[in-house]
Amino acid sequence: MPAFDAEQALPLSLGRMQSLTQDGVSVQLVIPTDAEVQSRFGVSLAEHGIQPIWFRVENTSELSYWLLPIAIDPNYYTVSETALIAGQDLDAEGAARLTENLRQSALPLFMRAGSVNEGYVYATHQRGGRFVDVRLSTRGSGLRMRFAVMLPTQGFDYENSAFRQRYAQVTALPDLTLEQTRARIRELPCCTTREDGQGEGDPLNIVLVGRGEDMVPALTAGGWTFTEAITVDSIRRLIGAALTDEPFLTAPVSALYFFGRPQDIALQRGRSKIAQRNHMRLWLAPFRCEGQPVWVGQVSRDIGVKLTTKSPTLTTHVIDPNVDESRQYVLQSLLHQEAVRWFALVRGTGAATRDQPRYNLTADPYFTDGNRMTIGVSSLPVQPWQVVNLNWNESTDPIREGKGEDARVRQLP
Repeated sequence: MPAFDAEQALPLSLGRMQSLTQDGVSVQLVIPTDAEVQSRFGVSLAEHGIQPIWFRVENTSELSYWLLPIAIDPNYYTVSETALIAGQDLDAEGAARLTENLRQSALPLFMRAGSVNEGYVYATHQRGGRFVDVRLSTRGSGLRMRFAVMLPTQGFDYENSAFRQRYAQVTALPDLTLEQTRARIRELPCCTTREDGQGEGDPLNIVLVGRGEDMVPALTAGGWTFTEAITVDSIRRLIGAALTDEPFLTAPVSALYFFGRPQDIALQRGRSKIAQRNHMRLWLAPFRCEGQPVWVGQVSRDIGVKLTTKSPTLTTHVIDPNVDESRQYVLQSLLHQEAVRWFALVRGTGAATRDQPRYNLTADPYFTDGNRMTIGVSSLPVQPWQVVNLNWNESTDPIREGKGEDARVRQLP
């Protein structure tokens, strides 16, 4: 195994070195730093948009598997392609050495029963973190292992958080039953606040129950990404993207406050324009549910950008007033990735109608049925039709809600 620096591990136990085992197959992966890659291959692959991912696959089972690299990255680079791109400034001898180095270092695709295979998949370069979906296929069956890897960049908000220490202490938090957790969630304040604890910001409308190691991979598998810290550079790029109507998939998210602190982690699902994204802030709650961490969050969909003096970035996103549809989107994201054990709705944010909305800290109106979507995250794949609806409260159809109709959905007996 390459001698990579393991000290860069970041919150959620999602460092660059990770391993999972399933049905006799163990997969270990490392995403080396750009400097480590240059030392290993003698050229910078990052400046050409290439990020090698190192794997070790130990197959102790009686089955042989094919690796599907397209699941790891549908835009991955072949060896010859990587060599041609990265070696364009080398002389013929240097280019030949690079090609052979890349070829000998590549991960084989066929994992024979009882074998151990090591090597790289040459993926597209990503900053801040990436989701790695490892799929192995054989006749009549297959394996899937999901990894979410946070990368040290000195530019993302989670790197500046005290979150690592907080998450390390999660086992010392009070452990509640499911019913006790329901009551505790219902007692939480309705909304986020400013730093001084005053004002009512966006509603706290999402609760996730599960380990970060399960939650983040499932979300990032669905296209959610980590967010950059608010810096002069990220603000400049954010304003530039807003003026040119371009995407900025890791754009910073301003701080809102709950539990007396800014969000522990922020995720977003960007789209083709900076003005359009789903974003979610999450706080680790001071209690557990049946041994699992609890994350209280706020999710909304951004549909525009406006200038404001109320934000340190001098800009803020305009949220879709139908915040119930936004919380539904999180459930859909996790259902689509087969990562939900159960879900339920818990009252707590307070209802507001389309005709009599409430307003957040930047004067954006929103309406809601007043419930919090609460989701039990699964570490193993669960088919959507196998997920348990706890039926704590009636669901609402957010589309009917937006029409001003009676949106309650009564379950069939």
